[in-house]
Amino acid sequence: MSIARLHSLRSVQLQVPTLAESTDFYAEVWGLSVVERDRDDAWLRGTGPNHHVLQLTRAGQNGLGVISFAVRTPAEVDEAARRLTARGLPMLAEPGPLDQIGAGYGLRFVDPEGRTIELSADVHAVRPLDRDRAVPVGVTHVVLNTVDIDRAVAFYTDVLGMRVSDWSEHQMAFLRCNTDHHSIAFNQATWTSVNHVAYEMPSMDHFMRGIGSLKQQGITPLWGPGRHGPGNNTFGYFADPAGLVCEYTSDVAQVVEDQWLCKTWRRVPELSDLWGTAGPPSKDVRSHMAGVEDPGAFAARPELARCFADDPQTLDVPAEVHA
Repeated sequence: MSIARLHSLRSVQLQVPTLAESTDFYAEVWGLSVVERDRDDAWLRGTGPNHHVLQLTRAGQNGLGVISFAVRTPAEVDEAARRLTARGLPMLAEPGPLDQIGAGYGLRFVDPEGRTIELSADVHAVRPLDRDRAVPVGVTHVVLNTVDIDRAVAFYTDVLGMRVSDWSEHQMAFLRCNTDHHSIAFNQATWTSVNHVAYEMPSMDHFMRGIGSLKQQGITPLWGPGRHGPGNNTFGYFADPAGLVCEYTSDVAQVVEDQWLCKTWRRVPELSDLWGTAGPPSKDVRSHMAGVEDPGAFAARPELARCFADDPQTLDVPAEVHA
């Protein structure tokens, strides 16, 4: 039994050595709005009701801070803590009021590669903004580079209750927590890092107008515009001032649980871009998406990694996660 029923991907924290430049980019160019900022952090929202969808934190190099998932009630957070304890998985923060911008009630723990995961409820909401502008609603998915895709998929399905929507051969796995085709995807790689963060545009028209707005400011896509096979979503990938990859996307496939069939897609140009407009990803795109090696929470607390080595049962790959 998973520890919780995830409602949605709430927000992502990115660590950057270019805090001022990155904040200006996401606020003035990308289309997010600053909710609050201080010397070492900035919190930005989209047009949706989430208090913030992106937190930027000053750091020595690029990295992933926290991936925050929404659950519906504080009672679900407490139950998740009990189930984590029963599994022998340590928590970085026990359930309780969150001492952070946006408040809320939550807990934090780590995955097998040191990524910090937050489950939270009762986080402050904000009034939705006008969606006529070509700016993001919020974060819709995060793609993570992993050194062991089977282990990562096993953890996120078994522990977090996510479902595998599709595979791209044995190179990528797309996982959902609601009707969106994917909110997390894993890419088999040489090291652990963040591959990219995707931001939802309200429609394909908003998506294209957003890319047009960036182009008018002299910012061209690393890859795109195009439409992926897995997920059917549009894509336009860009690099922020820290070199992290951000994506405009729209029209992600919606999954009907009792009708969806997980499939394995071939990794060929005509399926990675159904429109044929973007061409294959360049060496420059791949270099940006590879990121820099990121041990996450294991850097400060290496003993956490040993918890997973001592409990291999948690990481067995269920047969049904494969297509």
